[in-house]
Amino acid sequence: MSSTPHQVIGVDLGGTAIKLARFDAGGTVLAECEQATPQPATPGAVTMAISEAIEQLDPDREAGCVGVGLPGPMDAAARVARVCINLPGWEDVPLADWLESRLDRRVTLANDGNCAVVGEAWKGAAQGFDDVVLLTLGTGVGGGVLLSGQLFTGHNGAAAEPGLIGVTPDGPPCNSGNSGSLEQYASISGLRRLCDQDPRQLSLLAEQGDPEALAVWQRYGTTLGVGVSSLVYVFTPQLVLLGGGLAGAAEYFLPAVRSEVTRRVQAVSRENLCIQACSLGNGAGRLGAACLALQRLGGMMDRL
Repeated sequence: MSSTPHQVIGVDLGGTAIKLARFDAGGTVLAECEQATPQPATPGAVTMAISEAIEQLDPDREAGCVGVGLPGPMDAAARVARVCINLPGWEDVPLADWLESRLDRRVTLANDGNCAVVGEAWKGAAQGFDDVVLLTLGTGVGGGVLLSGQLFTGHNGAAAEPGLIGVTPDGPPCNSGNSGSLEQYASISGLRRLCDQDPRQLSLLAEQGDPEALAVWQRYGTTLGVGVSSLVYVFTPQLVLLGGGLAGAAEYFLPAVRSEVTRRVQAVSRENLCIQACSLGNGAGRLGAACLALQRLGGMMDRL
């Protein structure tokens, strides 16, 4: 296996799609592809799908290492997927070993929210910031944290899961075992509890000035702001980024998020705080996975 890759592959595994790209060492996309996640998304089926996609993406084997972002925590060595809450059968899956044996390339794993914040720090909205909290708003609510310019992964590599913090003690049950978690209010299913409307349609209605749609987005932003306020108190970041599919409607709920944070968080804890949408869209995860692979396996600088 190559020890000093000039190219790298980043993979972003989601519940519905697998996004892949081959990058040079500067983060420029050289080739990309996307395919549906196997259903059911069992570990074996996903391993095969990723392997086949990488062989198609890099038939000449120019990339020496692979970074894979997954919806859940890894072990401290970034080799084993400890659990992927919304994927069946994903408990202590040695995915890096499985992929390396098929690809003959070195592989490292990371939480998909961690990948997103690293991608935004490398090429996106978090450039120039040292302390960042990012939330991904989609099927679930994930996220990642940078502290002093370094990815915060916590004890045994399981941090950070900001979507699983409690917002209300008796709220809807979460697959994590928590109840009333932020994910139950800020995910797509949480939005549907406010209004049984497709998020895209709700955004279109808001764009047209529909008062009911605008009110739904405001209620959504207010609850999201409650969760963000708790995270601000814990991390006192310079920047809070909101990404994922629902962030496309950020202009309709960001004012409520900011207002709630201003109301709930004392001034010293939110001094010069910026809250905004991510800038890389769905490309942040695979870029961040590639960046982490370069850092861990390819001799890239340790600091973003």
